[in-house]
Order: sequence, then C-alpha cells, then structure tokens
Amino acid sequence: MNNLERIDLFISGEGGYNTYRIPAILVSTRGTILVFCEGRKHSVSDTGDIDIVLRRSTDGGKTWEDPRVIADAGKDVFGNPAPVLDSKTGTIYLFLTWNLAEKGEKVILEESAPRTVWLMKSTDDGRTWSEPVEITGYVKREDWTWYATGPGHGIQLRSGRLVIPCNHAVKLSPEERFDPNGHYYSHIIYCDDGLNWFIGGTVPRGGTNECQVAELSDGSLYLSMRNYDGTFRRAYSISRDNGITWSDVKIDETLIDPVCQASIISDPDKGLVAFCNPAGLKRENLTLRVSYDDCKSWLKSISIYRGPSAYSDLAILGNTILCVYENGDNTAYERISLTRIDLNMI
Repeated sequence: MNNLERIDLFISGEGGYNTYRIPAILVSTRGTILVFCEGRKHSVSDTGDIDIVLRRSTDGGKTWEDPRVIADAGKDVFGNPAPVLDSKTGTIYLFLTWNLAEKGEKVILEESAPRTVWLMKSTDDGRTWSEPVEITGYVKREDWTWYATGPGHGIQLRSGRLVIPCNHAVKLSPEERFDPNGHYYSHIIYCDDGLNWFIGGTVPRGGTNECQVAELSDGSLYLSMRNYDGTFRRAYSISRDNGITWSDVKIDETLIDPVCQASIISDPDKGLVAFCNPAGLKRENLTLRVSYDDCKSWLKSISIYRGPSAYSDLAILGNTILCVYENGDNTAYERISLTRIDLNMI
C-alpha cells in the first residue's frame, strides 16, 4: 500500500446533496486550486436536480474554502463542468451542459430532447462567476442529440488557442436503434480570441465519447477517449493542426480501462504526460501513469486508491501532480477526494 494523503473535499450525503460526482480541477495563474463537481440533490442518478459546486484552495491544497454552488438550473441539470484557463488574461472559462431533469441521456438519444451547452467565466481567480450563457448554436450541430463537455479540464495550447474536449451522439434515423459504436463520437471545440467558440474536428469513427486532450512535445494534440469496442483499452487519436482534423482512432494496449472516464495532462517543460484511470476491468484501483515519450510508453505508475474509484481529473502545481477523483469504501461514489503526488515519488 502507498502512503499518499487523501483529502476528502465532497462527501456524499453532506451539504444537502445525495451524491457528488464528475470532478474537474484547475490551477489559476495565481496558483489557486479550484475543484468543481456536480452536486446531485436527490440521488446518484445522472439526471435530476443537479448543480455545479466549487471549492477553492489558495495554499496548495492544505486548506479549503467551504463548498459553494456556482450554477443552479432550478430543478433541472447543470452538469459536466469543464474548466479552462487563459493564462494570458487569467480568465477562467467554465463549460456546462443543461437538460431537463426528467429527460436524461436515454431520452435525449432516442427522442432528441434538448441538451444544451452553456459558458460562464471568472476574472477574479474563481471568487465570483458570471451568469451562465447559452452557446449551443455555436458549438453543437443540428444533427447531434446527446452532448457533453469534458468531463474534466480543457487546455491552452502554446499558440494560445483554448481547447475543450467534448463528445456527442448523432441523431438516429427512424429505423435505427442506439448503438454506442455507431452513434457516439468525440470532438473538440476551440477559441482563439477569448470571445468566439467554434466546433473543431470530430474523430473519424464512432464508439468513443468522454475524452481529454493533451498537447505533446511536437505541438500535436493527443485525445484520450472512453472506448466502446470491447477491447477494454483506451482509444486515442492525434491532431497535427490544433484540433481541426484527427487521425484514425487507435488503441493503447497498455491502458486497460473498464469503459470509464479518464484524465490526462501534459507538461512540455518537464517532458511528461500523466494519465489516470481505474486500471482494470472494474471501477477500482485508480492508477496514475507517466510517459516521457509522448504517450508511446507508460513505464512509471503509482496506485492512488486501490478501492472503488471512477472519474478523475489532473492538474500540475509546481513539481506536484494534483489528482481529484471519485472513490469510496463500498462504491466509487461516496466522496470526491484530492491526492497530491510529488513527481519525485514516481
């Protein structure tokens, strides 16, 4: 067993919420750590009365402000928090998705119930936030039904472009039944001026959705994707034009995965890419892996939590990797915790 510290940030059943899920983390230009998640009011269900909750730390994660709700859709859903930092201005953008409480993913897929995309921002280190503004018309095509931002953080490229990993499902024809391998796709959206967001490239085959993106040492983008093809391995695709087009989808045989969300982050200055997921056929044994050759191999790893665990997100603060993740003693959804991993430990 490792001796990593676990800091519990959100505990299901506390603060007026039945369950906390879908964590996302970001480090601001001032070094403030922001952890976002969904606060699910009445149940663990993916739909219902769901708000976006935030906690902040200004001392590297030693102490934390109390949780606070920053986006509330009334009885309906604000979910899938996906933050990204513009390091040039210090502005933090936060993407969300909305749907009716009574019309979750299955209904959206089969009946084209509304699923919309929203954006809010903070210009004061996450202390205050603008009201959510709908941007669906700019980032979602008419023949897409389901849509999700992230889950997890977006990135800023060395060029300055902001990139948010997303996924969608295409509309079914009258004679079709939903098939994840035929209807789920991963894509990105991007912004070059802090104002206007556009749809980027979609990966060329179906069967992937929840994804995260990292910039590699040569400036190419690596999109790591949840994969439904039955291999129980992560899928990935490469873009060499800042996310406008993507290569054929490939499978990383090293990255075993129980068909779950995973997180990835790169630090070109340190020459590393870090990847985190439940490393097995079940949602357990959350493991951090590090690559020093642009994801060609993953020779170093450390188990963060051996018990039930699921979604996660990563950030880097100095020489420390910050991992925020779902975990519990009996199920993976009992709490959202933070672990700090010194790079010298790996």
